[in-house]
Amino acid sequence: MPTVKALVDTNVVIDWLNDRKPWSDEAQSLWQYHDEGKLDLYLPTSVLTDIFYILRKPLGNAEAKRTIERCVSTFGLLTIDAAVVLKALTLPGSDFEDNVQIACSQIYRIDLIVTHNPDDFKQGVTVPVVNPKDIMQYVP
Repeated sequence: MPTVKALVDTNVVIDWLNDRKPWSDEAQSLWQYHDEGKLDLYLPTSVLTDIFYILRKPLGNAEAKRTIERCVSTFGLLTIDAAVVLKALTLPGSDFEDNVQIACSQIYRIDLIVTHNPDDFKQGVTVPVVNPKDIMQYVP
């Protein structure tokens, strides 16, 4: 059975890395399914700088760097190139970061997007957009 490919929204990753409750608990099944080989997790490379910037304050510079290393070892990284940017610019949503993630899901043939804010991804999405706590419905 093929592995489900999930693009994980930036906030879900930050909640996991910074153990922000209750969201980190809600997303625990993502990491469990990943460890079991049922779910491949992906991030656009562009969000790594955002993750570092956000986590640098609460964790400190050295620990924020370790979190980026953790991302690199856990997630497949999706390259943001001209094709992704140009596709994102054609999408109807007003949040460019979300549009980049939607464009990645289309170009890299991602099966679903995991986010705490599914309503932010209503326009231009061609794959299911799910809350982390509902991931079990999509994993074999």
